[in-house]
Amino acid sequence: MLIFQGISPRRAPKCGRAVTIGNFDGVHLGHRALIQRTVAVARDRQLTSAVVTFEPHPKAFFTPQQAPGKIQGLRAKAALLADLGVDELWVCRFRRSLAQMSAEDFMTRFLHQSMGTAELVIGDDFRFGAKRRGDVEMLRQYGASADWIVQTIPTVLAGGERVSSSRLRVALAAGDLQGAEEIMGHPLFLCGHVVHGRKLGRDLGYPTLNIPVSNSLLISGVFVVSVEGLGAAPIAAVASLGHRPTVEQAGRLLLEVHLFDWQGDAYGKIVKVTFHEKLRDEARFDSLEAMTEQIHLDAQQARLYFAHHAH
Repeated sequence: MLIFQGISPRRAPKCGRAVTIGNFDGVHLGHRALIQRTVAVARDRQLTSAVVTFEPHPKAFFTPQQAPGKIQGLRAKAALLADLGVDELWVCRFRRSLAQMSAEDFMTRFLHQSMGTAELVIGDDFRFGAKRRGDVEMLRQYGASADWIVQTIPTVLAGGERVSSSRLRVALAAGDLQGAEEIMGHPLFLCGHVVHGRKLGRDLGYPTLNIPVSNSLLISGVFVVSVEGLGAAPIAAVASLGHRPTVEQAGRLLLEVHLFDWQGDAYGKIVKVTFHEKLRDEARFDSLEAMTEQIHLDAQQARLYFAHHAH
């Protein structure tokens, strides 16, 4: 899958595209319906399938204090889109110039001139352009002259309720990973580079992979996880995702993963960490000894989980 940045990337080939647009955070079942239809249309019409997304979330631009936490980072989003067969991912930086772009300019300059859109696949409540003035009817009217087709996807249900990013965030904020998986259609995972850390975990008898993640991620706590990218099969592990209040003050969000029964050099490698169950919230301990004792209990709980669940 090719990845382009901006609304007029220089290296984007001139070709006809089947396009879908959205934030796609978490790539839940509603998103999947849009993406799978887009990929199918592209194959049927011999077009290039393209997904347009925005970084950061538009709400983070307009109302930073009320911006929703991220469900996954861009790398995990890209991995999911590639698995669904998407040819291109277009990442548009959401800043003032894009926020103030009229609906007409968005259609003309971006969808028509930059992307060469031949077919649009969108949700029936899709809005775009400055002040969200653009809608499905405007796209259809413009498409009559731009020679593109617009098709919409109806609401997708899971468990008898509408699938939405808001519903997904509620589940994740509550630590309900099984409920989140029902909404997403896949387990939650994060991807990232393994970097050098302070080696404190090694000194405590629990060496960890240190993986920087977006500071605006929604979830935090201690989790049962498995890790891919270091061998032929996933490796069972326990992970802490948080700010490490016991050893740092106001630290950046960090994913620390302790692998069970594995030794090797993982520095610089990209790994995929899949979350299976939340064990507890992040906590501050009065001493390293108390923290080490809790880590030991967390590891025991995670091993017990894997003893009863095959992954």
